[in-house]
Amino acid sequence: MKVQRAIKWLLITCCLGFSAHLAADEARVYISQIIDHPALNSVKKGLVEGLAEAGYQSGKNLTIEYQVANGSTSEAVQIARQFVGENPDVMVGIATPTAQALVASSRSIPIVFTAVTDPVGAHLVKRLDEPGRNVTGLSDLSPISQHLDLLKELLPETKRVGVLFNPGEANSVALLERIEAQASQRGLTIIQSEVLRNSDVKHLSKRLSKQVDVIYAMTDNTIASAIDDLIAPATEQNVPVFSGAVDYVEMGAIAGLGFDYYQIGKETAEYVVRVLEGEEPGSIPVRVAKGSDLAVNIQAAQRLGIEIPQSVKARVTQLY
Repeated sequence: MKVQRAIKWLLITCCLGFSAHLAADEARVYISQIIDHPALNSVKKGLVEGLAEAGYQSGKNLTIEYQVANGSTSEAVQIARQFVGENPDVMVGIATPTAQALVASSRSIPIVFTAVTDPVGAHLVKRLDEPGRNVTGLSDLSPISQHLDLLKELLPETKRVGVLFNPGEANSVALLERIEAQASQRGLTIIQSEVLRNSDVKHLSKRLSKQVDVIYAMTDNTIASAIDDLIAPATEQNVPVFSGAVDYVEMGAIAGLGFDYYQIGKETAEYVVRVLEGEEPGSIPVRVAKGSDLAVNIQAAQRLGIEIPQSVKARVTQLY
């Protein structure tokens, strides 16, 4: 009888130990995204699929918690606090506001940011080559000089360029500074208009369209969440929209040069895997995402009477 009890206890102990081992081997990655829109959704999709390709599969050896802050910085802070309370292995911030909320919430849990324009300006890291602390990630800094060169190639008579942006977004402020610096070198004048809520985009776009030759739609989260409301009023007034993100082109911008955000997600997965496998985030250099796509909307251009030069058509990777 004593022998049977001993064997039974041994089996129970082994099973408990095995279960604990499985739980310890299951990675927990928590993802916070600032707003629901195609580019950022593509980042999340690429991240999850990149993790799966590296052997971390949701439901097997990976638990993923994913929340969207609905464009609210206060909600992003609440999500960050919840995540910290659950102490995951890695927290991922998609876009600047959610990354800032995560970094402010913890100095110990590893954090990987992605789709962040200016990590230094947003105070996520002090240096790109040596981020330090518990933070690293990937920047999607737009190639502004290439954008403005392409805009001039498409619309050589352009003089006044309108830009809508949210001054509360550090990424947008950093982009605007770069746009203004590069524009002056090309004889362009930037007419800027601040927008604090996506519900204001439509009437501000209509007003701005009366002052400019073209509107440049930057990778601003407020703009991205209401891109239709930017493009439609401009098009009605025969003002073309040039895009800093290829996703906007399918929606009616005449052209755009930008990153493949699904690929950015897969590159982000590489960072997460390195952290899960033991590297210190602060020792992994921040880098700018690779590559860019050129998208052109021929139909949108034709409606506005714009002829796309053959030199541009020859470089197109996405055509609508």
